[in-house]
Amino acid sequence: MKFLAAALVAILAGCAAPSGEHAAHVHQPSQAAVIHTAPAADTRVMVQFPEMLRTHTLANMRDHLLALAEIQDQLARGAYDRASDIAEQRLGMSSLGLHGAHDVAKFMPQGMQAAGTAMHRSASQFAIVAKDASVTGDLKGSIAALARVSQTCVACHAAYRIQ
Repeated sequence: MKFLAAALVAILAGCAAPSGEHAAHVHQPSQAAVIHTAPAADTRVMVQFPEMLRTHTLANMRDHLLALAEIQDQLARGAYDRASDIAEQRLGMSSLGLHGAHDVAKFMPQGMQAAGTAMHRSASQFAIVAKDASVTGDLKGSIAALARVSQTCVACHAAYRIQ
């Protein structure tokens, strides 16, 4: 959870960087600090996929990110049913055939499979909550459910990497 919060802060800080007359007040690290900062060792589990499945899986993950962005956009517009449909069709349990999950799962460690299943299930759960929001107008539950989807992505990417 701390990782997710730190990542969001970093992203938001970059998006909210002032321009014009306020730009001079933004703290930038010195060149010396950047040069002498060593990257942390990557301790994620390396997962070997055949090249075709690796390419396919990375494309699916990019589509997952795009779907999350589209869902957020639809929520912001009050289009809860549309957000629900995107979640279920592109991320939820209904999307497993579209993503070729059965073929890819053979190459995943058990923990990675479990993380993927958790993401798909949480997306389907979000879809239900978002449909409810279309009736109630209560966005709070939808945002919480969407956060759980994102948290499953972050957890998997923090634990595994594809080679």
